[in-house]
Amino acid sequence: MRMMLVGAGAVGECILKVLKKRDPKGNWLSYVLIADCSGERAAEVKEHLEQGEPCGFRIETAQADARDGEYLVRLMGKHAIDFVMDAAAPFVSNSIFDAAYGAGADYGSMGTWSVPKDNPAFGIGFEGSYGEPMTKYNFDRHEMWRERGRMACICLGIDPGVVNVFAKYAAEYLFDELLEVHVKDGGNLKRPEAGKDEVAFGFNVWTVLDEVMNPNAEWDRDRGFLIEDAFAGEEEFRMPEPFGVNRLVKVEHEEVVTLPRYLQKYGLQKASFKIALDENLLNALKVINALGLRSLRPVEVDGVRVIPRDVVAACAPQPRDLGAEMTGGMCVGVHCIGIRDGKRKEYFIYQPFDNRKSMKDWGMQAVAAQTGFGAALGIELIGKGIWREAGVYSPEYFPSRPFLELMEEAGMEYRVEER
Repeated sequence: MRMMLVGAGAVGECILKVLKKRDPKGNWLSYVLIADCSGERAAEVKEHLEQGEPCGFRIETAQADARDGEYLVRLMGKHAIDFVMDAAAPFVSNSIFDAAYGAGADYGSMGTWSVPKDNPAFGIGFEGSYGEPMTKYNFDRHEMWRERGRMACICLGIDPGVVNVFAKYAAEYLFDELLEVHVKDGGNLKRPEAGKDEVAFGFNVWTVLDEVMNPNAEWDRDRGFLIEDAFAGEEEFRMPEPFGVNRLVKVEHEEVVTLPRYLQKYGLQKASFKIALDENLLNALKVINALGLRSLRPVEVDGVRVIPRDVVAACAPQPRDLGAEMTGGMCVGVHCIGIRDGKRKEYFIYQPFDNRKSMKDWGMQAVAAQTGFGAALGIELIGKGIWREAGVYSPEYFPSRPFLELMEEAGMEYRVEER
């Protein structure tokens, strides 16, 4: 495999660190081109990878604006790229997706782009709230990719990603009929020395601004998609020890679309996604939204045109700079409800990720490393030809066993708790 990684943030760097460890002799990954809007950042990641044990794959870097699809196609052609991993901000994902198709390469991403309406109607159905709902752009092009004989695997991280595999495993092995899948993203990660008003973005700032503040969705087989305003559906959910009770809210997330697409044949009737958010972050997001600072429309300031969201993203603490002082960890999983041998059963299948261990093993905080680890294992399955099907898919399309076996082999722990 000759891979182009687009986006050299914390998650992108972690993906490459895991791949370096997983394929030390370059048996299936021979070359990586690190492309980022900052050439300096791409070079920094290359330098990090070349420290310690030698890489099994050759590394080169390029500065690239992912909005320039024609340039991306030329870059992919110049470097004979056959797989593109999209680890960039969501707003450029369609451009990278199309460029991979144009270059005849396979494609992977950790999420998709969506376009909410300025005045969402909420209620049943995406139509009143979204001009372009999540995943639609990609799945609408399934036949194009299939006819070209190339594969796109979207939603390849931890959530979406690993949790989709967990849900497929539940459908295949734990239930005769899988009725409900509810993704729960939480944990007990905290910074003990943080000031009382400190705001921390645990993940890509652009991603947080979108998925948390966009209208959220849950799915019901009979009613369809229920769209509500930000922070709906608050609940307290008991995570396994040592994570304790988490207060969760609904946010926009791809699983509520992909799980019904592939798991209805197993009996699925309901799907939702909820996440635990720090109170300071919640308050900050509300202010950012109220002041119009999420906007992509340029405004003029002293004769200079700036995009408000770019200012927020530049000023906010970067996730890759946080971590060493944090304690606790992440707990991400799926609460599955179904029928086995005529009886109602519930399981929580989850992936715990300790921050101190993450800093020791990967040199970055748990949120980014957990996502990158999940993506890297998916890339390995694609690179080895184990996940191979022309068209556009998400992870739960494929059998779950190969991914879970890789998790066990790579030391990415997961647990199954009956409830």
